Amino acid sequence: MDSRLSGVLHVLLHMAEQDGPVTSETLAAAMGTNPAVVRRTMAGLREQGFVSSAKGHGGGWGLARDLASVTLRDIYGALGSPRLLALGHRSDAPDCLVEQAVNAALDTAFREAEAVLLARLGEVSLAALSADFHARYAARPRDQVTHDIQVTHDR
Repeated sequence: MDSRLSGVLHVLLHMAEQDGPVTSETLAAAMGTNPAVVRRTMAGLREQGFVSSAKGHGGGWGLARDLASVTLRDIYGALGSPRLLALGHRSDAPDCLVEQAVNAALDTAFREAEAVLLARLGEVSLAALSADFHARYAARPRDQVTHDIQVTHDR
């Protein structure tokens, strides 16, 4: 299972809550991974224009685009469009007519399912995710800790 999209969306929303740059170390703690993995992933997003970086004391990663202008499909594409479905088909006997019939049916179903999923990812912006987060944050019990990077307006 490839959870990069989920992890990157998580980090981007945390970044949106910050007043300034966020270090790779802080983002790695939020993702439960190594800072080197964060730097590699964020570098790819920087190349696509979604994030920016600043070096040195007070440096780190920041959002380079407005949340409303970025969709989940945009981020999916920036991650290299990883395979959406874990299902596949057999190719042990390509001359077998039964295998050909099964694979043709599965290929059609897989293409149709991927098209629907990609269309839906294109309909959801980071701003919509942020709005959902803020609604959940406002509705939570006050003594419940709900995320690992301090929300700016709680300071």
